[in-house]
Amino acid sequence: MSTKEADRNSSAQQTLDILYEISQLLNTQLDKATLATCIGMIENGVNPEALAAVIQELRREGAHSTGQSTTASHAR
Repeated sequence: MSTKEADRNSSAQQTLDILYEISQLLNTQLDKATLATCIGMIENGVNPEALAAVIQELRREGAHSTGQSTTASHAR
């Protein structure tokens, strides 16, 4: 790996670390891998607001389905 590539990788890692810290302060509940995936999607042209809306909807559906399974197990 060339010095230029190593510097670029180091810079990208530092940027991800900073964005992850901001993410934690904002209580986004995104792990570092998910955050990196979201950043990559945005860099490739995905609308950030649309991505945020999809994440929120997936969380609502996840919470809803978790609530249903919990309710079903208590009904037995």
